[in-house]
Amino acid sequence: MKIENYIRDIQGFPKEGILFKDITPLLNDPVARKECLNILVESLKGQKIDKVVGAESRGFFFGMLLAQELNAGFIPVRKPKKLPYETISAFYELEYGTDSLEIHTDAIQKGDQVLIHDDVLATGGTAKAVCELVEKLGGEIVQCNFLMELTFLNGREKINKHPVFAAITY
Repeated sequence: MKIENYIRDIQGFPKEGILFKDITPLLNDPVARKECLNILVESLKGQKIDKVVGAESRGFFFGMLLAQELNAGFIPVRKPKKLPYETISAFYELEYGTDSLEIHTDAIQKGDQVLIHDDVLATGGTAKAVCELVEKLGGEIVQCNFLMELTFLNGREKINKHPVFAAITY
C-alpha cells in the first residue's frame, strides 16, 4: 500500500501559489491510516518513548495514535492562549511575520524521552519551536517524526541535531 495515494493535492490553498497536501483522505481510510501508523512506529523500533508531543493541530491526529501505540503520554503544543494551565512559549518565523507555540510547564519532566510529531515538515519553523519547548522543560528528543517532508523547503536543516523521520517525502 502506498500511503501517498491517500494524500490529496489542493491547488491554491490557503492562498494562491501554494500546493496544499491534504491528509483527510488518509484519516478517512482505516486501512491506510493503520499502515501509516505502522510505518511511523517502525521508525522508532527499539526506542523508549515516555511522551509524544503533537503540534497544533494536524499533529494531534497521529500524535495521539502514536502515544496510544507506544503506551506513552500525549502532550499538545498549541497556539497562544489555548492551553488552560501555566505555559512557556517559543516563537518561530513565518513568511509574513512571527507566531508562537505554547506547552504546559508540567508536561515534560527532566529526562523524559520525547517523540515530536507533526503532519508535515516544510520550512522547519514549527518543528524548531517545538524542539525548543521540549528542551526548555528538560526533555530528551528521541525523534522528530512527520507524515510528510517537503524536502525542497529545507526544513530539516533547522532541526538536524535530532533524528528526523518522514513517512513520505516530496
